Amino acid sequence: MPRRKPRARNHGSDSAPLGDVFGRTERGPDDDDVYVVRTIPGTRATKTYRCPGCDHEIPPGVAHIVAWAADGGEDDRRHWHRGCWNGRRTRRITRRWS
Repeated sequence: MPRRKPRARNHGSDSAPLGDVFGRTERGPDDDDVYVVRTIPGTRATKTYRCPGCDHEIPPGVAHIVAWAADGGEDDRRHWHRGCWNGRRTRRITRRWS
């Protein structure tokens, strides 16, 4: 039977990086800022949101991405379609959110 890799442990540090606690970190639409990114599965998507990438609604039950600036707070969170977040460098953010 193959052996599994041991899990990485955070020895000697009480504070975990922001990305480890809330999600992964990625570069944002402007490529200068770091964003915390979480994937929301469709089963947990219970409200309607408006995507800043395309200005269309994300209805309940649709999997999507939540992203916010690493130095921002809860009010800075934005819900994106996966395709809009992945194409964030090739398109502009709609005026409504900029």
